[in-house]
Amino acid sequence: MGALLQRESRSTAVLMACALALLVTIAALGGAFRNAENRFNEMSFALFSRSASGQIHLVEMDAASMATIRRWPWPRDHYARVVKALDAAGARSISFDVDFSGNADAPGDRAFAAAIAAARTPVALATFAQKAGSGDVRQLDTLPIEMLRKDAHLTSVAVMPDGDGFVRRLPMGTVTRDTPRPSLAAFVAGRPGVVEQSYPVDFAIDPATIPRHSFIAVERGMIPPGSLEGKDVIIGATAIEQGDRYPVPTQGVIPGVIVQALAAETLVRGVPAYGSWPLPLLLAAGLALTILTARRRRAAMIRTGALLTVLLATWFGARLLAGIWFEIVPALTLAAAAGGIRHVILVQRIAAKKRQVDPESGVPNRLALDVRVAAPEDRLFVAAQIDEFDALKLAVGGEDLGELLRRIADRLQVATGVDTAYRTDARTLAWVSQLSVAELETQLAGIRALMRSPFEIAGRRLGVSLTFGVAGHDAADPVAQAAHAASLARRSGKFWRLHTAEEGETVTQQVSLLGELDDALRSGAITVLYQPKLNLETRRIDAVEALVRWNHPERGLLPPDCFIPLFEERNRIDDLTIAVLARALDDMRGWCERGLTIGVAVNISAALLSSENFTNRALALVGRSGAPAHRLTFEVTESAQFEDMVKAIAALERCRATGIRISMDDYGTGQSALNYLKLLPLSELKVDRMFVAQAHVDRGDAMLVRSTVQLAHELGLKVVAEGVEEPACLAFLEQIGCDYAQGYLVGRPLAADALADLVAGSLPAEDAAAAQAA
Repeated sequence: MGALLQRESRSTAVLMACALALLVTIAALGGAFRNAENRFNEMSFALFSRSASGQIHLVEMDAASMATIRRWPWPRDHYARVVKALDAAGARSISFDVDFSGNADAPGDRAFAAAIAAARTPVALATFAQKAGSGDVRQLDTLPIEMLRKDAHLTSVAVMPDGDGFVRRLPMGTVTRDTPRPSLAAFVAGRPGVVEQSYPVDFAIDPATIPRHSFIAVERGMIPPGSLEGKDVIIGATAIEQGDRYPVPTQGVIPGVIVQALAAETLVRGVPAYGSWPLPLLLAAGLALTILTARRRRAAMIRTGALLTVLLATWFGARLLAGIWFEIVPALTLAAAAGGIRHVILVQRIAAKKRQVDPESGVPNRLALDVRVAAPEDRLFVAAQIDEFDALKLAVGGEDLGELLRRIADRLQVATGVDTAYRTDARTLAWVSQLSVAELETQLAGIRALMRSPFEIAGRRLGVSLTFGVAGHDAADPVAQAAHAASLARRSGKFWRLHTAEEGETVTQQVSLLGELDDALRSGAITVLYQPKLNLETRRIDAVEALVRWNHPERGLLPPDCFIPLFEERNRIDDLTIAVLARALDDMRGWCERGLTIGVAVNISAALLSSENFTNRALALVGRSGAPAHRLTFEVTESAQFEDMVKAIAALERCRATGIRISMDDYGTGQSALNYLKLLPLSELKVDRMFVAQAHVDRGDAMLVRSTVQLAHELGLKVVAEGVEEPACLAFLEQIGCDYAQGYLVGRPLAADALADLVAGSLPAEDAAAAQAA
């Protein structure tokens, strides 16, 4: 598997490198990197600035010369005297970047021609080629006059400005009057003047280091002895009024003769060639594979830096050692892009891995389970739900809850032999099993026994109980089905349950009920019945519990167990509870109008107590109803799991402040009864039927009920015993001082009017109880 993933990773890297190369190629062909390449070259010129060789000297037609001669064009006898002086000084070559295409004064022309003919030093005169006009394809050639070019070498001083007007390259030679001419720089450097071949000018050469002489000084023979011997001399205008200036990299706008001098200096060192950009790009694409296969961000960054360094070193080496000027920006762009892309990919992978870890516990979460690669041996999904999770959370505290979850996950991994246990929701840990159902049942029993050993967290020993749900690995949503099976197991009092196809159909029916709730509320299909509570002191019925029923048009009368747990799980219990509360308040107001004093208890789901919105709605409804709030009781199940204990306590205190009584239902069935008695603003305890029904014959149940009554009275709380079905049980409750009894012996659930009739016409207490028993 690892080798396969590595091959896939390499294949992906190759495809990505090819895609990057293609994109960069398209951009390069479109000229997208031209400006960047120019700026990069400028930086390299500034970084590697160096002095001129000293072989090439400039004779400047400068401002001083212009001021002395005071005529333009100059009489050509001045040039004659300069040629003679330079020839006498031993110059190796004399090149003019001056236009001699027109006739001047005849004596001067003859003197200049004679000086050229007599000179032992080769003399080169400039030719020009330019377009006849804008949009005109014709070329106008400008050559020196016949008399001058007879004994002179003719060279080209043509320039090749780029699209932005900057001069960065010059031709080795051009054609004028149908004759190939070497460039002035090629002539000076002794290089072949190949037509249609261009080369980059090395503007790293500092033009200020080129030796210079004033034209007028040379004409007057003011030449330091030996300074020009064996040197190549270029003569041209540098005075501002002469024009002939060009923008170039790093140096700004400089005279054309200096451009020619820098070009000659470039060729003296060798003829640089353009290497274009494909070769460096190909090299970068190949080496980018090392970046695109990096597994860590640090490695990707190091490899990116190394690739950029290699490209730059190769670029400089090719320029300095081989005279090849590659365009390097496309290659650098590809390398940087590869590094950036890999960095983003790795950051996303890290983020994805973080998203696959539960932040509270550090245990892999549901997302990690979803992306897990399935193995052929996988058979079952197992969900382990932590019983009494809210109580544990309250006991251990938020800071140490993560540690407890890690310890539970570790114990599960040891017990099951799996590599990973996943936290799929707040109270559920899940794993994938390769066992059969029979083998798994044995394993789960062992895990449950193992969990009896307490966990020591922050100096406290905590017992943890788990309920398991199991679903087939090939199910549509095995994680959800396993979690649902665990919920069903917990409700039925079993420690595990296997999800079956029949349960899937049940779930479908339940989901259908969710969609029908709103219609049922509007149509009145949701009804409320009231089960009487007998006041054991007065022997009269003065309180009831509101019990919801759903009169379904197709399924008949549905008991609350068929839909309330579903609505709690799907967060629809608030609307149902508000509807029941509204009905109960209306009925209570009706009883009051009949002069009946009847308290009503309404069951409130623990999940709702963390909802400020529900609390606001409920209290507003009570306020608008006009019913006496002190006769209203909210029953909260002791074994319920509060999502947020702090919010739940605050909500109950708000209710209590308005006069509403708070009752703890099913007291004794949870693990934190004493803690709840301490924290919740209770008015009443309601002892669960599992302890009451046989309390008159079972000594253990009797002790528990008696002690609960005593404890409640010590705390100032009333006690309701539910599940009373026998007169002997009722007598036992009277004997121990219980306050209220509820059960079929006292009365079955009745509609509001029937209940009112019962209370209004109730018999004496003894006869009422006997009548109900009959």
